Amino acid sequence: MSHGTAIDAYLSDLRARRTKARQGRQPSETAHPAGELTLPGHVERWAGLKPDQPALVTADETLSYRQLDDQAARLAGWLAGHGVRAGDRVGVHLPNGARFVVTMLAVLRLGAVHVPVNPMFRAAELRHELTDAAPEVVVTQDALLPVLDEVREATPVRTVLADRDWPDAVAHARHEPIADDLDALAALNYTGGTTGLPKGCEHTQRHMVYTATAIDNGRMPDAREQARGIVSVCYLPVFWIAGENLGILAPLVSGGTSVLLARWDAAAVLDAVDTHGATTMAGTVENYLELLDHPELARRDLSSLTAPLTVSFVRKLTPALRARWKAAVGAHSVLREASYGMTETHTSDTNTLGFQDADQDLTTDPVFCGLPVPGTDFMVVDFVTGAPLPLGERGEIVVRGPSVLTRYWRAPEATASALRDGWLHTGDIGTLDEEGCLHYLGRDKDMIKVKGMSVFPTEVETLLAQHPDVVAAAVVAVPDTDSGERPYAFVRTVPGARATGEGLREWAAAAMATYKVPAVVEIVDALPLTPTGKIRKTELTVRATRTRPAP
Repeated sequence: MSHGTAIDAYLSDLRARRTKARQGRQPSETAHPAGELTLPGHVERWAGLKPDQPALVTADETLSYRQLDDQAARLAGWLAGHGVRAGDRVGVHLPNGARFVVTMLAVLRLGAVHVPVNPMFRAAELRHELTDAAPEVVVTQDALLPVLDEVREATPVRTVLADRDWPDAVAHARHEPIADDLDALAALNYTGGTTGLPKGCEHTQRHMVYTATAIDNGRMPDAREQARGIVSVCYLPVFWIAGENLGILAPLVSGGTSVLLARWDAAAVLDAVDTHGATTMAGTVENYLELLDHPELARRDLSSLTAPLTVSFVRKLTPALRARWKAAVGAHSVLREASYGMTETHTSDTNTLGFQDADQDLTTDPVFCGLPVPGTDFMVVDFVTGAPLPLGERGEIVVRGPSVLTRYWRAPEATASALRDGWLHTGDIGTLDEEGCLHYLGRDKDMIKVKGMSVFPTEVETLLAQHPDVVAAAVVAVPDTDSGERPYAFVRTVPGARATGEGLREWAAAAMATYKVPAVVEIVDALPLTPTGKIRKTELTVRATRTRPAP
Protein backbone atom coordinates (compact mmCIF):
# COMPACT_ATOMS: atom_id res chain seq x y z
CA MET A 1 0.00 0.00 0.00
CA SER A 2 1.42 3.41 -0.98
CA HIS A 3 1.98 6.16 1.59
CA GLY A 4 -0.87 8.24 0.13
CA THR A 5 -3.25 5.26 0.07
CA ALA A 6 -2.38 4.44 3.67
CA ILE A 7 -3.21 8.01 4.73
CA ASP A 8 -6.52 7.91 2.84
CA ALA A 9 -7.50 4.67 4.57
CA TYR A 10 -6.40 6.03 7.94
CA LEU A 11 -8.43 9.22 7.51
CA SER A 12 -11.48 7.34 6.26
CA ASP A 13 -11.47 5.21 9.40
CA LEU A 14 -10.96 8.26 11.65
CA ARG A 15 -13.78 10.21 10.02
CA ALA A 16 -16.18 7.30 10.48
CA ARG A 17 -15.27 7.08 14.16
CA ARG A 18 -15.65 10.83 14.62
CA THR A 19 -19.00 10.95 12.83
CA LYS A 20 -20.32 8.33 15.24
CA ALA A 21 -18.79 10.12 18.26
CA ARG A 22 -20.37 13.47 17.30
CA GLN A 23 -23.92 12.11 17.29
CA GLY A 24 -25.87 13.78 20.06
CA ARG A 25 -22.81 15.75 21.14
CA GLN A 26 -21.65 18.14 18.46
CA PRO A 27 -22.73 19.51 15.07
CA SER A 28 -21.54 17.57 12.02
CA GLU A 29 -20.73 20.60 9.89
CA THR A 30 -19.47 24.15 10.13
CA ALA A 31 -21.33 26.62 7.93
CA HIS A 32 -22.66 30.14 8.32
CA PRO A 33 -26.24 30.84 7.18
CA ALA A 34 -25.15 34.15 5.61
CA GLY A 35 -22.69 32.38 3.35
CA GLU A 36 -19.18 33.57 2.63
CA LEU A 37 -18.67 37.10 3.92
CA THR A 38 -15.62 38.86 5.26
CA LEU A 39 -15.55 40.04 8.87
CA PRO A 40 -16.49 43.65 7.90
CA GLY A 41 -19.13 42.14 5.62
CA HIS A 42 -20.72 40.35 8.56
CA VAL A 43 -20.68 43.54 10.63
CA GLU A 44 -22.31 45.47 7.78
CA ARG A 45 -24.95 42.74 7.45
CA TRP A 46 -25.80 42.88 11.15
CA ALA A 47 -25.85 46.69 10.96
CA GLY A 48 -28.66 46.31 8.46
CA LEU A 49 -30.55 43.52 10.27
CA LYS A 50 -30.25 44.72 13.89
CA PRO A 51 -28.62 48.14 13.82
CA ASP A 52 -29.28 49.06 17.44
CA GLN A 53 -28.08 45.86 19.09
CA PRO A 54 -24.86 46.38 21.08
CA ALA A 55 -21.99 44.93 19.12
CA LEU A 56 -19.19 46.02 21.43
CA VAL A 57 -19.28 46.98 25.10
CA THR A 58 -16.24 48.41 26.90
CA ALA A 59 -15.78 50.34 30.13
CA ASP A 60 -15.72 53.59 28.15
CA GLU A 61 -18.40 53.11 25.51
CA THR A 62 -20.96 50.89 23.86
CA LEU A 63 -21.13 50.66 20.08
CA SER A 64 -24.18 49.32 18.30
CA TYR A 65 -23.72 47.45 15.04
CA ARG A 66 -24.66 50.61 13.16
CA GLN A 67 -22.07 52.64 15.05
CA LEU A 68 -19.35 50.00 14.78
CA ASP A 69 -19.83 49.67 11.03
CA ASP A 70 -19.86 53.45 10.61
CA GLN A 71 -16.72 54.08 12.65
CA ALA A 72 -14.85 51.32 10.80
CA ALA A 73 -15.90 52.72 7.42
CA ARG A 74 -14.80 56.24 8.42
CA LEU A 75 -11.46 55.09 9.80
CA ALA A 76 -10.95 53.11 6.59
CA GLY A 77 -11.47 56.38 4.74
CA TRP A 78 -8.83 58.06 6.89
CA LEU A 79 -6.36 55.21 6.35
CA ALA A 80 -6.97 55.29 2.59
CA GLY A 81 -6.37 59.03 2.66
CA HIS A 82 -2.99 58.35 4.26
CA GLY A 83 -1.98 55.97 1.52
CA VAL A 84 -3.03 52.58 2.88
CA ARG A 85 -3.93 50.20 0.04
CA ALA A 86 -4.85 46.53 -0.25
CA GLY A 87 -1.97 44.36 0.92
CA ASP A 88 -0.32 47.10 3.01
CA ARG A 89 0.37 46.20 6.62
CA VAL A 90 -1.07 48.35 9.42
CA GLY A 91 0.26 47.98 12.95
CA VAL A 92 -2.43 47.93 15.65
CA HIS A 93 -0.47 48.78 18.78
CA LEU A 94 -3.33 48.95 21.26
CA PRO A 95 -4.71 47.23 24.37
CA ASN A 96 -8.23 45.83 24.66
CA GLY A 97 -10.79 48.46 23.75
CA ALA A 98 -13.11 49.78 21.07
CA ARG A 99 -10.27 51.39 19.11
CA PHE A 100 -8.62 48.02 18.55
CA VAL A 101 -11.79 46.48 17.11
CA VAL A 102 -12.65 49.51 14.97
CA THR A 103 -9.11 49.61 13.58
CA MET A 104 -9.06 45.91 12.75
CA LEU A 105 -12.36 46.21 10.88
CA ALA A 106 -11.17 49.33 9.03
CA VAL A 107 -7.94 47.64 7.93
CA LEU A 108 -9.80 44.56 6.67
CA ARG A 109 -12.39 46.74 4.93
CA LEU A 110 -9.56 48.10 2.75
CA GLY A 111 -8.13 44.66 2.05
CA ALA A 112 -5.04 45.72 4.01
CA VAL A 113 -3.25 43.51 6.54
CA HIS A 114 -4.00 43.65 10.26
CA VAL A 115 -0.82 43.37 12.37
CA PRO A 116 -1.69 43.19 16.08
CA VAL A 117 1.26 44.45 18.13
CA ASN A 118 1.53 43.62 21.81
CA PRO A 119 1.32 46.91 23.78
CA MET A 120 3.40 45.33 26.55
CA PHE A 121 6.42 45.03 24.25
CA ARG A 122 9.68 46.64 25.20
CA ALA A 123 11.90 48.29 22.61
CA ALA A 124 13.73 45.20 21.29
CA GLU A 125 10.52 43.19 20.86
CA LEU A 126 8.71 46.09 19.23
CA ARG A 127 11.61 46.81 16.88
CA HIS A 128 11.67 43.19 15.69
CA GLU A 129 7.97 43.01 14.90
CA LEU A 130 7.73 46.40 13.21
CA THR A 131 10.84 45.68 11.16
CA ASP A 132 9.64 42.20 10.17
CA ALA A 133 6.03 43.11 9.31
CA ALA A 134 7.09 46.51 7.93
CA PRO A 135 3.88 48.49 8.49
CA GLU A 136 4.11 52.10 7.35
CA VAL A 137 1.11 53.11 9.49
CA VAL A 138 0.69 52.31 13.18
CA VAL A 139 -2.40 53.01 15.27
CA THR A 140 -1.54 53.43 18.95
CA GLN A 141 -2.30 55.58 22.01
CA ASP A 142 -0.38 58.37 23.70
CA ALA A 143 0.72 56.21 26.64
CA LEU A 144 2.58 53.91 24.23
CA LEU A 145 4.29 56.62 22.18
CA PRO A 146 7.56 56.68 24.19
CA VAL A 147 8.49 53.08 23.34
CA LEU A 148 7.31 53.51 19.75
CA ASP A 149 9.36 56.72 19.37
CA GLU A 150 12.38 54.85 20.74
CA VAL A 151 12.41 52.40 17.82
CA ARG A 152 10.57 54.25 15.07
CA GLU A 153 13.63 55.47 13.13
CA ALA A 154 14.83 51.87 12.72
CA THR A 155 11.50 50.74 11.22
CA PRO A 156 9.46 51.58 8.09
CA VAL A 157 6.78 53.38 10.17
CA ARG A 158 5.99 56.78 8.60
CA THR A 159 2.52 57.62 10.02
CA VAL A 160 1.25 57.22 13.58
CA LEU A 161 -2.37 57.67 14.64
CA ALA A 162 -2.67 58.31 18.39
CA ASP A 163 -5.15 59.95 20.79
CA ARG A 164 -5.13 63.52 19.47
CA ASP A 165 -6.09 62.58 15.92
CA TRP A 166 -8.49 59.74 16.67
CA PRO A 167 -11.71 61.86 16.76
CA ASP A 168 -10.92 63.31 13.33
CA ALA A 169 -10.05 59.87 11.95
CA VAL A 170 -13.44 58.37 12.87
CA ALA A 171 -15.22 61.48 11.56
CA HIS A 172 -13.65 61.10 8.10
CA ALA A 173 -15.79 60.44 5.04
CA ARG A 174 -16.79 56.78 4.81
CA HIS A 175 -14.92 54.32 2.64
CA GLU A 176 -17.83 52.42 1.15
CA PRO A 177 -16.46 49.42 -0.77
CA ILE A 178 -15.62 46.40 1.37
CA ALA A 179 -12.75 44.28 0.06
CA ASP A 180 -14.25 40.83 -0.47
CA ASP A 181 -11.33 38.50 -1.17
CA LEU A 182 -11.57 35.93 1.59
CA ASP A 183 -8.28 34.32 0.60
CA ALA A 184 -6.05 37.41 0.45
CA LEU A 185 -3.52 37.96 3.22
CA ALA A 186 -5.48 39.64 6.01
CA ALA A 187 -3.43 39.32 9.20
CA LEU A 188 0.05 38.64 10.51
CA ASN A 189 -0.35 37.01 13.91
CA TYR A 190 3.02 36.55 15.57
CA THR A 191 3.97 33.39 17.43
CA GLY A 192 5.23 33.49 20.97
CA GLY A 193 8.85 33.03 19.97
CA THR A 194 9.43 29.75 21.85
CA THR A 195 11.81 28.55 19.12
CA GLY A 196 13.65 31.79 18.34
CA LEU A 197 12.33 35.19 17.37
CA PRO A 198 8.56 35.35 16.81
CA LYS A 199 7.37 34.54 13.29
CA GLY A 200 4.40 36.09 11.53
CA CYS A 201 1.66 33.60 10.69
CA GLU A 202 -0.14 34.58 7.49
CA HIS A 203 -3.89 34.33 8.01
CA THR A 204 -6.80 35.17 5.73
CA GLN A 205 -10.35 36.23 6.43
CA ARG A 206 -11.47 32.75 5.42
CA HIS A 207 -9.41 31.45 8.34
CA MET A 208 -11.02 34.01 10.64
CA VAL A 209 -14.63 33.44 9.62
CA TYR A 210 -14.26 29.64 9.61
CA THR A 211 -12.88 29.81 13.15
CA ALA A 212 -15.70 32.08 14.33
CA THR A 213 -18.35 29.87 12.75
CA ALA A 214 -16.81 26.73 14.25
CA ILE A 215 -16.92 28.34 17.70
CA ASP A 216 -20.56 29.33 17.20
CA ASN A 217 -21.67 25.94 15.85
CA GLY A 218 -19.74 24.25 18.62
CA ARG A 219 -22.15 25.58 21.24
CA MET A 220 -25.22 23.69 19.98
CA PRO A 221 -27.43 26.55 21.30
CA ASP A 222 -31.19 26.63 21.24
CA ALA A 223 -33.05 28.76 18.68
CA ARG A 224 -33.25 31.78 20.97
CA GLU A 225 -29.53 31.73 21.71
CA GLN A 226 -28.71 31.21 18.04
CA ALA A 227 -30.74 34.27 17.05
CA ARG A 228 -29.07 36.35 19.75
CA GLY A 229 -25.56 35.29 18.81
CA ILE A 230 -22.58 34.76 21.08
CA VAL A 231 -22.40 37.15 24.01
CA SER A 232 -18.81 36.91 25.12
CA VAL A 233 -17.06 38.36 28.14
CA CYS A 234 -13.43 38.62 27.10
CA TYR A 235 -10.51 39.82 29.17
CA LEU A 236 -7.92 37.87 27.20
CA PRO A 237 -5.78 40.34 25.24
CA VAL A 238 -7.24 40.66 21.74
CA PHE A 239 -3.77 41.25 20.29
CA TRP A 240 -3.29 37.52 20.97
CA ILE A 241 -5.15 35.26 18.61
CA ALA A 242 -7.17 33.44 21.31
CA GLY A 243 -8.48 36.82 22.48
CA GLU A 244 -9.18 37.81 18.88
CA ASN A 245 -11.30 34.68 18.48
CA LEU A 246 -13.31 35.13 21.67
CA GLY A 247 -13.43 38.92 21.89
CA ILE A 248 -13.91 39.86 18.23
CA LEU A 249 -14.50 37.11 15.69
CA ALA A 250 -16.98 34.79 17.39
CA PRO A 251 -19.38 37.45 18.73
CA LEU A 252 -19.34 39.70 15.65
CA VAL A 253 -19.70 36.96 13.04
CA SER A 254 -22.58 35.42 15.01
CA GLY A 255 -24.36 38.77 15.43
CA GLY A 256 -23.80 38.75 19.18
CA THR A 257 -22.09 41.10 21.59
CA SER A 258 -18.49 41.39 22.70
CA VAL A 259 -18.12 42.60 26.28
CA LEU A 260 -14.46 43.54 26.22
CA LEU A 261 -12.65 44.08 29.50
CA ALA A 262 -9.24 45.67 29.81
CA ARG A 263 -7.92 42.94 32.12
CA TRP A 264 -8.94 40.18 34.48
CA ASP A 265 -11.04 41.44 37.38
CA ALA A 266 -13.35 38.99 39.14
CA ALA A 267 -15.90 41.60 40.21
CA ALA A 268 -16.01 43.12 36.72
CA VAL A 269 -16.50 39.68 35.15
CA LEU A 270 -19.40 38.82 37.46
CA ASP A 271 -20.99 42.19 36.74
CA ALA A 272 -20.53 41.78 32.98
CA VAL A 273 -22.07 38.29 32.86
CA ASP A 274 -25.04 39.42 34.96
CA THR A 275 -25.60 42.75 33.19
CA HIS A 276 -25.22 41.59 29.60
CA GLY A 277 -26.43 37.99 29.84
CA ALA A 278 -23.13 36.60 28.64
CA THR A 279 -23.21 33.10 27.18
CA THR A 280 -19.48 32.36 27.21
CA MET A 281 -16.14 33.35 28.65
CA ALA A 282 -12.72 31.72 28.87
CA GLY A 283 -10.23 31.87 31.68
CA THR A 284 -7.71 29.90 33.66
CA VAL A 285 -8.66 27.51 36.44
CA GLU A 286 -7.36 30.13 38.87
CA ASN A 287 -9.85 32.65 37.43
CA TYR A 288 -12.79 30.33 38.08
CA LEU A 289 -11.60 29.57 41.61
CA GLU A 290 -11.47 33.30 42.30
CA LEU A 291 -15.02 33.70 40.97
CA LEU A 292 -16.24 30.86 43.18
CA ASP A 293 -14.67 32.49 46.24
CA HIS A 294 -15.95 35.98 45.44
CA PRO A 295 -18.52 37.38 47.89
CA GLU A 296 -20.64 38.77 45.02
CA LEU A 297 -21.11 35.39 43.30
CA ALA A 298 -24.31 34.45 45.12
CA ARG A 299 -25.88 37.84 44.36
CA ARG A 300 -25.23 37.66 40.61
CA ASP A 301 -27.38 35.96 37.97
CA LEU A 302 -25.12 33.76 35.84
CA SER A 303 -27.94 31.69 34.34
CA SER A 304 -27.06 32.85 30.81
CA LEU A 305 -23.52 31.42 31.03
CA THR A 306 -24.06 28.16 29.15
CA ALA A 307 -20.54 27.77 27.76
CA PRO A 308 -17.90 28.61 30.40
CA LEU A 309 -14.48 27.56 29.10
CA THR A 310 -11.22 27.11 30.94
CA VAL A 311 -7.56 26.60 30.14
CA SER A 312 -5.48 24.46 32.49
CA PHE A 313 -2.06 26.11 32.39
CA VAL A 314 -1.01 25.81 36.04
CA ARG A 315 -3.87 24.33 38.04
CA LYS A 316 -5.89 21.69 36.24
CA LEU A 317 -9.63 21.39 35.77
CA THR A 318 -10.82 18.53 37.97
CA PRO A 319 -14.15 16.75 38.52
CA ALA A 320 -14.32 18.37 41.97
CA LEU A 321 -13.94 21.88 40.56
CA ARG A 322 -16.52 21.17 37.85
CA ALA A 323 -18.98 19.91 40.47
CA ARG A 324 -18.35 22.95 42.66
CA TRP A 325 -18.97 25.31 39.73
CA LYS A 326 -22.16 23.49 38.77
CA ALA A 327 -23.44 23.64 42.34
CA ALA A 328 -22.77 27.38 42.54
CA VAL A 329 -23.98 28.47 39.09
CA GLY A 330 -26.43 25.78 37.96
CA ALA A 331 -26.48 22.41 36.24
CA HIS A 332 -26.78 24.13 32.83
CA SER A 333 -23.33 25.71 33.22
CA VAL A 334 -20.82 22.91 32.65
CA LEU A 335 -17.23 24.05 32.98
CA ARG A 336 -15.05 22.46 30.30
CA GLU A 337 -11.69 22.82 28.66
CA ALA A 338 -11.57 25.16 25.67
CA SER A 339 -9.73 23.66 22.70
CA TYR A 340 -6.45 22.54 21.22
CA GLY A 341 -4.77 24.95 18.87
CA MET A 342 -1.93 27.34 18.18
CA THR A 343 -1.35 30.65 16.46
CA GLU A 344 -0.63 28.77 13.24
CA THR A 345 -4.14 27.24 13.25
CA HIS A 346 -6.11 30.14 14.74
CA THR A 347 -6.26 28.16 18.02
CA SER A 348 -9.84 26.80 18.02
CA ASP A 349 -9.32 23.42 16.33
CA THR A 350 -11.13 21.00 18.63
CA ASN A 351 -14.36 20.83 20.60
CA THR A 352 -14.81 19.04 23.93
CA LEU A 353 -18.59 19.53 24.06
CA GLY A 354 -20.57 16.43 24.98
CA PHE A 355 -17.80 14.51 26.71
CA GLN A 356 -18.57 15.78 30.21
CA ASP A 357 -20.88 12.92 31.27
CA ALA A 358 -19.16 11.06 34.10
CA ASP A 359 -16.26 13.46 33.55
CA GLN A 360 -15.05 11.42 30.59
CA ASP A 361 -12.96 14.35 29.39
CA LEU A 362 -11.18 14.70 32.75
CA THR A 363 -10.52 11.06 33.62
CA THR A 364 -8.76 9.91 30.45
CA ASP A 365 -5.06 10.25 29.62
CA PRO A 366 -3.94 13.87 29.73
CA VAL A 367 -4.85 16.12 28.11
CA PHE A 368 -8.24 15.46 26.47
CA CYS A 369 -8.81 17.85 23.56
CA GLY A 370 -11.95 16.36 22.01
CA LEU A 371 -12.95 16.06 18.37
CA PRO A 372 -11.66 18.25 15.55
CA VAL A 373 -14.14 20.91 14.48
CA PRO A 374 -15.88 19.84 11.25
CA GLY A 375 -13.69 20.48 8.23
CA THR A 376 -10.43 20.01 10.17
CA ASP A 377 -8.40 16.79 10.21
CA PHE A 378 -5.86 15.54 12.75
CA MET A 379 -3.45 12.66 12.42
CA VAL A 380 -0.78 11.33 14.77
CA VAL A 381 2.30 10.35 12.79
CA ASP A 382 5.81 9.08 13.24
CA PHE A 383 8.16 12.04 13.83
CA VAL A 384 10.72 10.68 11.36
CA THR A 385 8.78 8.94 8.59
CA GLY A 386 5.49 10.87 8.78
CA ALA A 387 3.56 7.59 8.61
CA PRO A 388 0.21 7.50 10.45
CA LEU A 389 0.41 5.67 13.78
CA PRO A 390 -2.18 3.27 15.21
CA LEU A 391 -4.78 4.58 17.64
CA GLY A 392 -3.33 5.00 21.11
CA GLU A 393 0.26 5.24 19.91
CA ARG A 394 2.14 8.43 20.71
CA GLY A 395 3.57 10.55 17.92
CA GLU A 396 3.51 13.98 16.30
CA ILE A 397 0.20 15.79 15.92
CA VAL A 398 -0.35 17.05 12.36
CA VAL A 399 -3.34 19.10 11.29
CA ARG A 400 -4.93 20.45 8.13
CA GLY A 401 -8.05 22.52 7.68
CA PRO A 402 -9.56 25.85 6.63
CA SER A 403 -7.83 27.85 9.38
CA VAL A 404 -4.22 26.66 9.02
CA LEU A 405 -1.79 29.44 8.16
CA THR A 406 -0.95 30.03 4.52
CA ARG A 407 2.76 30.34 5.32
CA TYR A 408 5.15 32.05 7.69
CA TRP A 409 5.77 35.65 6.68
CA ARG A 410 9.11 36.03 4.90
CA ALA A 411 10.32 32.68 6.28
CA PRO A 412 10.41 30.11 3.45
CA GLU A 413 12.61 27.62 5.33
CA ALA A 414 10.34 27.60 8.38
CA THR A 415 7.33 27.27 6.08
CA ALA A 416 8.83 24.30 4.23
CA SER A 417 9.68 22.61 7.53
CA ALA A 418 6.22 23.06 9.07
CA LEU A 419 3.90 22.73 6.05
CA ARG A 420 4.34 19.44 4.21
CA ASP A 421 1.88 17.97 1.72
CA GLY A 422 -0.88 20.22 3.06
CA TRP A 423 -0.33 19.21 6.70
CA LEU A 424 0.98 21.43 9.49
CA HIS A 425 3.56 19.55 11.55
CA THR A 426 3.00 20.97 15.02
CA GLY A 427 5.92 19.52 16.98
CA ASP A 428 3.36 18.49 19.60
CA ILE A 429 3.08 14.94 20.92
CA GLY A 430 -0.34 13.34 21.11
CA THR A 431 -2.48 10.27 20.66
CA LEU A 432 -5.87 9.48 19.13
CA ASP A 433 -8.34 7.34 21.03
CA GLU A 434 -10.96 4.86 19.79
CA GLU A 435 -13.47 7.65 19.10
CA GLY A 436 -10.93 9.69 17.13
CA CYS A 437 -10.51 12.24 19.94
CA LEU A 438 -7.19 14.00 20.34
CA HIS A 439 -5.08 13.79 23.50
CA TYR A 440 -2.19 16.24 23.96
CA LEU A 441 0.95 15.17 25.79
CA GLY A 442 3.33 18.09 25.30
CA ARG A 443 5.94 19.51 22.98
CA ASP A 444 8.47 17.19 21.38
CA LYS A 445 11.29 19.32 22.77
CA ASP A 446 9.85 18.93 26.30
CA MET A 447 9.79 15.11 26.27
CA ILE A 448 12.17 13.51 28.76
CA LYS A 449 14.15 10.39 27.78
CA VAL A 450 14.98 8.11 30.74
CA LYS A 451 17.12 5.18 29.59
CA GLY A 452 15.42 5.47 26.20
CA MET A 453 11.91 5.50 27.68
CA SER A 454 9.67 8.50 27.03
CA VAL A 455 8.42 10.51 30.00
CA PHE A 456 5.81 13.17 29.24
CA PRO A 457 5.90 16.11 31.68
CA THR A 458 2.11 16.61 31.48
CA GLU A 459 1.55 13.04 32.62
CA VAL A 460 3.83 13.38 35.66
CA GLU A 461 2.33 16.79 36.47
CA THR A 462 -1.19 15.35 36.37
CA LEU A 463 -0.23 12.45 38.63
CA LEU A 464 1.48 14.76 41.14
CA ALA A 465 -1.60 17.02 41.18
CA GLN A 466 -3.63 14.08 42.50
CA HIS A 467 -1.87 14.44 45.86
CA PRO A 468 -4.21 16.32 48.22
CA ASP A 469 -1.51 18.81 49.23
CA VAL A 470 -0.48 19.71 45.66
CA VAL A 471 -1.96 22.77 43.97
CA ALA A 472 0.15 22.71 40.80
CA ALA A 473 3.23 21.02 39.40
CA ALA A 474 5.72 21.70 36.62
CA VAL A 475 8.13 19.03 35.43
CA VAL A 476 11.31 19.58 33.39
CA ALA A 477 14.28 17.45 32.36
CA VAL A 478 17.72 17.45 33.95
CA PRO A 479 20.80 15.55 32.72
CA ASP A 480 21.60 12.29 34.48
CA THR A 481 24.77 10.20 34.12
CA ASP A 482 23.02 6.83 34.46
CA SER A 483 19.69 7.53 32.76
CA GLY A 484 20.50 10.25 30.25
CA GLU A 485 17.77 12.46 31.71
CA ARG A 486 15.50 12.47 34.75
CA PRO A 487 12.34 14.43 35.58
CA TYR A 488 12.68 17.29 38.08
CA ALA A 489 9.43 18.58 39.63
CA PHE A 490 8.55 22.01 40.98
CA VAL A 491 5.42 21.88 43.13
CA ARG A 492 3.12 24.43 44.74
CA THR A 493 1.30 23.15 47.79
CA VAL A 494 -1.87 24.30 49.51
CA PRO A 495 -1.36 26.94 52.23
CA GLY A 496 -0.40 25.33 55.52
CA ALA A 497 0.42 21.95 54.00
CA ARG A 498 3.07 19.95 55.85
CA ALA A 499 4.20 18.00 52.80
CA THR A 500 7.91 17.92 52.07
CA GLY A 501 9.68 17.47 48.78
CA GLU A 502 11.08 14.09 49.79
CA GLY A 503 7.68 13.01 51.10
CA LEU A 504 6.05 13.90 47.80
CA ARG A 505 8.78 12.03 45.95
CA GLU A 506 8.10 8.93 48.03
CA TRP A 507 4.38 9.30 47.32
CA ALA A 508 5.17 9.62 43.60
CA ALA A 509 7.24 6.43 43.72
CA ALA A 510 4.10 4.56 44.76
CA ALA A 511 1.88 6.31 42.19
CA MET A 512 3.85 6.00 38.95
CA ALA A 513 6.33 3.85 37.12
CA THR A 514 9.85 4.06 38.52
CA TYR A 515 11.34 5.76 35.45
CA LYS A 516 8.75 8.57 35.71
CA VAL A 517 9.50 9.39 39.36
CA PRO A 518 11.16 12.83 39.66
CA ALA A 519 14.77 12.82 40.80
CA VAL A 520 13.81 15.80 42.96
CA VAL A 521 10.53 17.34 44.04
CA GLU A 522 11.13 20.97 44.97
CA ILE A 523 8.40 22.90 46.77
CA VAL A 524 8.10 26.51 45.60
CA ASP A 525 5.94 29.46 46.56
CA ALA A 526 5.09 30.29 42.95
CA LEU A 527 5.76 29.12 39.41
CA PRO A 528 7.13 31.64 36.89
CA LEU A 529 4.53 32.50 34.25
CA THR A 530 4.56 34.04 30.79
CA PRO A 531 2.16 36.95 30.05
CA THR A 532 -0.26 34.37 28.58
CA GLY A 533 -0.34 32.40 31.85
CA LYS A 534 1.87 29.50 30.73
CA ILE A 535 4.66 28.21 32.95
CA ARG A 536 8.14 29.40 31.95
CA LYS A 537 9.73 25.99 31.71
CA THR A 538 12.96 27.29 30.21
CA GLU A 539 13.50 29.27 33.42
CA LEU A 540 12.71 26.22 35.54
CA THR A 541 15.07 24.05 33.50
CA VAL A 542 17.94 26.44 34.18
CA ARG A 543 17.09 26.45 37.88
CA ALA A 544 16.77 22.66 38.05
CA THR A 545 20.04 22.10 36.22
CA ARG A 546 21.86 24.36 38.67
CA THR A 547 20.37 22.81 41.80
CA ARG A 548 20.00 19.09 40.98
CA PRO A 549 21.88 16.70 43.26
CA ALA A 550 25.12 15.17 42.04
CA PRO A 551 24.51 11.90 40.17
